[in-house]
This record gives sequence, structure tokens and C-alpha cells, in this order.
Amino acid sequence: MSDRDDRRWYPVRVTYSRELKFQALLQEAGFQTFVPMCRRTFEKQGKKVVKVVPAVSNLCFVKAIRADLDLFMKSMGEGCLASFIWDKSTRQPIVVPDKAMEDFIKIAMCMVDDVIYIKEISAKLREGARVRVKSGSFAGVEGTVIRVKRSRRVMVELPGMLAIATTFVKPEELEIL
Repeated sequence: MSDRDDRRWYPVRVTYSRELKFQALLQEAGFQTFVPMCRRTFEKQGKKVVKVVPAVSNLCFVKAIRADLDLFMKSMGEGCLASFIWDKSTRQPIVVPDKAMEDFIKIAMCMVDDVIYIKEISAKLREGARVRVKSGSFAGVEGTVIRVKRSRRVMVELPGMLAIATTFVKPEELEIL
């Protein structure tokens, strides 16, 4: 691997819900990865079973130098499980800013049932005030205040992809940026 300062977060689309398999291969090769997980309840033989599963189908984030990730994916040949998610305007792979990814990971790692993944971000959701959470489990997270399910939340957007919204955040825990 090259100089660690040049590493960026790349979202990659993984085929056939093999996010965890691809993540394991990447980690074995020394890449830093993140697959957002959540708890889901399933019915199995009349009993409720809670499993931890990927929250977003076919998505894995990789922190890497693009050339190293290209080389890794090419080395897998035709059997490569993933491809970059492309920015249509620049015709380059989407790069997630470090701060947005850190905040996204902080929220996703809580794995509480009330965290919401938003696939389509309307202009109305982007209209809220930019804030920083001052305290609590989301301290340091920066995002946009939104109202979902009648409660105030902080939304962190990964440009060109999706967003995640925290659970309820009290007004006194927010600082306007």
C-alpha cells in the first residue's frame, strides 16, 4: 500500500448481497472498510430471531488509495464482487469526505432501531439548519436538522448516495454552525 495520507473513502457496489464476504477479502488485504449494519427481527419456526445484517443492500465503504483499490479489484478478475459507484457529472468514482464518513460511521455504529437510512434526499430535507451535536452519543456529528416521524434529528448526507438520520436530539444538545 502507498502513503496512508492519500487514502479516501470509496463506496463500492457489491453484487448479490455479498457485502460481508467482500469486506472480509478487503480486510485480509489490509484495507480499512465499513459496512453499515442493523438489527432485524425474523420469524423462524414460530420464534422471533434477531440478526445483525447489512443495513443497506450491496454497499461497502473502503478507505484506500484509488490505484491500490483498482489493482485489488483487477486482481480478482471476472469474479470481482464489486465495482465503484460513479459520479455521473465527473465520471469518477464517488469519494466520501472523511468528516462525513466519520459522522456516518458514528451514527451507524449505534445500531439503534430509530436510526433512519434515507436513500432519496429531497430538497426540503436539505433546508434545515447546519448544526453540530454538542453532547450525547452523537457528540461531534455535523449535519442538517430534519424532522422525521415527528421528532428532530440530525441528518448526515453522503453526497450523491444516501443519508443517515440520528435518533431524537434535544435542542440544547445542538450548536448552529
